[in-house]
Amino acid sequence: MSTISDQVVALVAKYGGLMWGEHGKGFRSEYGPAFFGEELFEELRKVKAAFDPENRMNPGKICTPSDSNEELVKVSAVKRGTYDRQIPVVVRDSFRQAMECNGNGLCFNYDTSSPMCPSMKITYDRRHSPKGRAGIVREWLRLLAEQGIDPVVMEQTLRDKSPSVRTIMARFKNTWLVGKQEYDFSHEVMDAMNGCLACKACASQCPIKVDVPSFRSRFINLYYSRYQRPAKDYLVGNIENLLPLMSKAPTLVNTVTQSGLGKSLIKKAIGYIDSPALSKPTLNKSLSALPVSLFDLDTLSSLSDDERTEYVLIVQDPFTSFYDAELVADFIRLADKLGKKPVLLPFKPNGKAQHVKGFLREFAKTAGSTAAFLSQVAKLGIPMVGVDSALVLCYRDEYREVLGETATPFDVLTVQEWLSPLLPALPLRETRDADAWHLLAHCTEKTKLPGTEADWKAIFARFGVNMNVVSVGCCGMAGTYGHEADKLENSQGIYGLSWQPQLEKLPASRCMATGYSCRSQVKRFDDTHLLHPLQVLLKLHS
Repeated sequence: MSTISDQVVALVAKYGGLMWGEHGKGFRSEYGPAFFGEELFEELRKVKAAFDPENRMNPGKICTPSDSNEELVKVSAVKRGTYDRQIPVVVRDSFRQAMECNGNGLCFNYDTSSPMCPSMKITYDRRHSPKGRAGIVREWLRLLAEQGIDPVVMEQTLRDKSPSVRTIMARFKNTWLVGKQEYDFSHEVMDAMNGCLACKACASQCPIKVDVPSFRSRFINLYYSRYQRPAKDYLVGNIENLLPLMSKAPTLVNTVTQSGLGKSLIKKAIGYIDSPALSKPTLNKSLSALPVSLFDLDTLSSLSDDERTEYVLIVQDPFTSFYDAELVADFIRLADKLGKKPVLLPFKPNGKAQHVKGFLREFAKTAGSTAAFLSQVAKLGIPMVGVDSALVLCYRDEYREVLGETATPFDVLTVQEWLSPLLPALPLRETRDADAWHLLAHCTEKTKLPGTEADWKAIFARFGVNMNVVSVGCCGMAGTYGHEADKLENSQGIYGLSWQPQLEKLPASRCMATGYSCRSQVKRFDDTHLLHPLQVLLKLHS
């Protein structure tokens, strides 16, 4: 490579050309003095010394600081590819979401209205960017390969077998020995992964589609096969199984979780803060007063194709069914107002929280069970709709990722996806509301479904109302991230980047948010209750 580069440089210089195009000048820096001349090159070094005297930014690229003995990088230097090739091909292919990062740096994004990587924006630490996390995971994979460890085989073992007593005891021992024994690079990787909100903006906003939440969950799964998990992870991972039981005694649960003493104990014992209160009355208690039927497969199967077009099936999720039951009730009422017959499906765990926390064995079981049920229901040909878009999108992304070829096709629609095809049949309404409504969309939703905001705007226009889209990034809640005590400062800081300033400029009574997490964050920091767009539509239709 050096010989070829030397000859190319000589040929380019002969005809008065330049050695650099748009990219790659860094590793050709050794030819800088020859092209710029010693005098001009020394001026470059003075500029470098003024802004980067310690040579921290791209060290050895373009030039080094004046009065420095640092050397320029060379074409013959060892590059990233040399290290990446030390990782077995099978592992590289399996972790392509990290391996394929080309270092373009689009994730170094400080635009507060952009959803791309909120952890990077709030920390100003490039380790907490998709590029930084991809790089640190590649190095982790390389170090595993050096030790003859195959993470893909390890994952399969963890998925197929329950941990033995011996393994569990080893975890406690290894956790106790952290900081007392030899250095483990995994702790640095964990620090980078722990700061990720798992919002998945990177998976669509990055031009290479670097998907940090995907390889993050895999790393966490393997990390906690060696070290003991914190208590809060077990709470989050099992919350969907606990909620149906907790909802049987909402007054008692809320008394414990919402009291000052209860909050203090939960924070100290588990590291969890600002637990949301369970809905009262619960969704189950409200059903008798709602125009809704409970799911009965035999009854629905007996309907003709024409009759089935009159129905809509509501897929429950843990956030709205147990913490925001009134929203589900309002969707039932809206569907009824639109001439549809809503049917409430039984609650089936979604598993999103398990995936986020790296409980991949448990998530695979949850996804397999729920997918089997929804696939059976899908054969009816009746639209299935979920109220919280973030969890609807889990069926399309994480489910397909973990189930792979065993996944049975089924579609769960978001509210706006279900409403949009119905618009032509709805009568056009004259504007009855002179003031506009303002929509703040969930970051995961608008990055995975770029047409989300336009869909809602069209829906509101059909209802005769003006709607403005408010440009915001992440709210900082991201499921359970904002409820973890060690994340509070960053969560509040992220909220202050775009959501809080925008809401301060707008009338709160005219603002809407599609995400349960977003509405919870606004309630927590601004003590303001935002409506979901469907609730506004219900009011307009009443």
